[in-house]
Parts: sequence; C-alpha cells; structure tokens
Amino acid sequence: MATLYISEYADMPKLEGQVIMAGNEPSVAQQTVAIGGASAQSAAFSAKTKFVRVHPDSVCSLNFGLNPTATTSTPRLSAGGTEFFGVRPGDKVAVISNV
Repeated sequence: MATLYISEYADMPKLEGQVIMAGNEPSVAQQTVAIGGASAQSAAFSAKTKFVRVHPDSVCSLNFGLNPTATTSTPRLSAGGTEFFGVRPGDKVAVISNV
C-alpha cells in the first residue's frame, strides 16, 4: 500500500542567521496517510505546527485546508519526492493517487 509520510514542525533551524529549509528536530508530530484512488485526509495538525514535510512513496496529488479534498488536478508530487509546506494549526492534508 502506498503511503504519504508527514512530519509536523513548529519552526526551522537557522545557521548564521539564515533559515535552513529543514525541520527543526524532533518534529512536533508524525503521521501517515494511505494513498489510494479516493481522497484521504490526515489528522488535524498540532496547535504548534507551522509547516510540514511530506514524502510520498508513490505519485500523488495533495490539497491542504480545514476539510480538504485532493483531486488529480491539485498539486502533484512524484514518488520519493520530499516537499515542505507552510500550514495553519488545525488544518489537514488530503492525498489521492495520481499515477
């Protein structure tokens, strides 16, 4: 079964005053969502979460919001691709297969 891996972060680390595009470990929370032929939502992000790192092990599309629905027309990620997104606490990410 294909999976979307989600790490939630409160802030990003800095090096010599410059923000580094990486999560400040340990993450606030971690979760997974099964990727299939219908849109599936994550649990709501933590009250401390300001951005997430997502990593799918298959091609998929994502959508973010309070009650998001992913479609094959929403932003697409390649299998094995890793992306960071700014989010609001309490929001969710929805995912759907997009092969």
